[in-house]
Amino acid sequence: MIAAARTPQVRQSNLALVLDQLRRRGSSSRSELVAATGLTRSAIAGLVGELETLGLVVETAPARDGRPGRPSPVVQVDDRCVVALAIEIFVDEIGAAFVALDGSVVASARIARPRARVAAVETVADVAELVGRLDAELRDASTPGTRRRLVGCGVSVPGLVRELDGVVVAAPNLGWIDVALADSIVSALRLRVPVTVGNDADLGALAESRFGAGIGSDHMIFVSGEVGVGGGLVAAGRPVVGHLGFAGEIGHLPVNPDGRRCPCGSIGCWETEVGEAALLERAGLDPAGGRAAVDELLDRAASGEKRALDALAVEARWLAIGIAGLVNVLDPDTVVLGGLFARVLPALRSRLDAELADRRYVAARREVAVVGAKLGSLAVTVGAAERAFGPLLDDPAGVMSAPVA
Repeated sequence: MIAAARTPQVRQSNLALVLDQLRRRGSSSRSELVAATGLTRSAIAGLVGELETLGLVVETAPARDGRPGRPSPVVQVDDRCVVALAIEIFVDEIGAAFVALDGSVVASARIARPRARVAAVETVADVAELVGRLDAELRDASTPGTRRRLVGCGVSVPGLVRELDGVVVAAPNLGWIDVALADSIVSALRLRVPVTVGNDADLGALAESRFGAGIGSDHMIFVSGEVGVGGGLVAAGRPVVGHLGFAGEIGHLPVNPDGRRCPCGSIGCWETEVGEAALLERAGLDPAGGRAAVDELLDRAASGEKRALDALAVEARWLAIGIAGLVNVLDPDTVVLGGLFARVLPALRSRLDAELADRRYVAARREVAVVGAKLGSLAVTVGAAERAFGPLLDDPAGVMSAPVA
């Protein structure tokens, strides 16, 4: 049971506590909220009423089940009042989405772009155009009087991010160094809400831990791969970002001293062995072929083509080497594979399990679940929105009572 707050900001803390419980549970009765928070029935009634007035939750009468007494009303998050804007910047595409408070995607759009290193200023201009189109579509589709309130914007990028000021310190696969991305997004989109910038894998980990394959896991590692490889860490139920927000750059673990030069400048990084380009090259396909080439590889493997099967076997070996090292250092209960790794996992599951068994620290006598991401391509979208919802989740009344930007 989570203890209720006992601080001078008790109302703010307890509003946040109740809203958090509802988002994690999907829906709850007042009685269940009492049990989960330790608050009194009268306190829960008041807090639920305030959250409903703010437009953040809705309360409905439950169906009677034949038992004596009046059943407790059911409370759930209201997905009609507020949204966060999630922006995703990848090497080969950009995306934008409006995400509701319950984690559902209200509207989204993506556009592909060449796998050349695109200048930050051009990327931000493309993002602004995409968001403008998406916003217009959302307005056209909205019923008069039901326009959702934008409360924040979250941006994901495959690189090192200084979260304090939203500066992308380094994104090797984009060719970016010291890009003030948060400020650029605010200026280009003329936003009057907070903008946060995060590493894509960190945001994917956040989403999977709260809404996906990591639900119920207190110690989780999220490993995601496409062109590069990134990771996110959750310890004791909370994201681990490190001193400067750089934690989780697992793609640059040195695993092969005789390996290839990595875009980061080092030699033999994990992503040079398990990244998309390495997998496709081993299969005899275009290393820059992207998702279509990966689909072709999987089709060839399914038909029994030896070179495709051999490429997946090598992928499983290097993937196991990295995962085993992370497990030994970080002691998670779950490893969630996203992006490319989630797509190829069914094709290399048996080989990966065998490779991991060979590298298990036997004396520890532990079993670590290695599973595919549940949210799939939406993980980063939902994670970026979740980060954007942060101020609202910390202080629901304060954010919702502020003037609309």
